[in-house]
Amino acid sequence: MILLNYAHPLTPEQREQLAALLGASPELHDIPVQIDRSQSMAEAALRLAEAANLTPHAWQTMPLLINPPGLAPLALALIAELHGRCGYFPPVLNIRPVAGALPPRYEVAEIVNLQTIREAARGRR
Repeated sequence: MILLNYAHPLTPEQREQLAALLGASPELHDIPVQIDRSQSMAEAALRLAEAANLTPHAWQTMPLLINPPGLAPLALALIAELHGRCGYFPPVLNIRPVAGALPPRYEVAEIVNLQTIREAARGRR
């Protein structure tokens, strides 16, 4: 599995948590996210997808996991771009604050299966 990390670098503890959830360590691709807010989110999402350096074949065949950027409009545009390339919604990480931790720390809480959420929602239309 390939983890496309569009957020902060993962700590060793977060990598261990992720490996425990997946049953194996993913191949990590850290992708810097610095965008020009004067450009459209669609353009920024396209550039971020391109920065993954995956071939069209890889987009369609490799198991992918996404750690989305923190900027919500950008994260949504990126997920839409990736859906177009993959043909499905890739799963995403939910990284949450550790309650009461000083200094603040974050943990891998879950892997969110967006495709399953989409399929369940179709039954409610």
